[in-house]
Amino acid sequence: MGKKVISTNKKAFHEYHIFDKYNAGMVLTGTEIKSIRKGAVNLKDSFVKIFDNEAFLYNCHISLYEQGNRYNHEEKRTRKLLLNKKEIEKMLGKIKKDGYAIVPIELFLENGWAKLEIALAKGKKLYDKREDLAKKAQTRDIQRAVKNK
Repeated sequence: MGKKVISTNKKAFHEYHIFDKYNAGMVLTGTEIKSIRKGAVNLKDSFVKIFDNEAFLYNCHISLYEQGNRYNHEEKRTRKLLLNKKEIEKMLGKIKKDGYAIVPIELFLENGWAKLEIALAKGKKLYDKREDLAKKAQTRDIQRAVKNK
């Protein structure tokens, strides 16, 4: 069936240098997965924390399901992520030793299961952000010049 991307966190690529990436399952309720399938998800300000050797996703906004009645979910509730113990220990070591952060990159459906791609990342300085914007502008200008010739 393949992979269907539902939501990407574009802000993460602007704010952080991305290093190691991991795929994590999510513990969801029935109305949450229905809202995800409709694409009503925002990863913009979300982040991942590790607590008691378990990873949790905070501040991820999944909109209410329209047909969900009293069993509807909370929009910004904390959701548990499903990762291997070795992956969590590796991430925890990098966070403590090197000062990395864990950021959600992309939410996608794989064979009907909702998965979250998370990454170890380090925050960019302001001059790094300006450099990236300048490079993007240059490549855009080059592409435009090549297209017009």
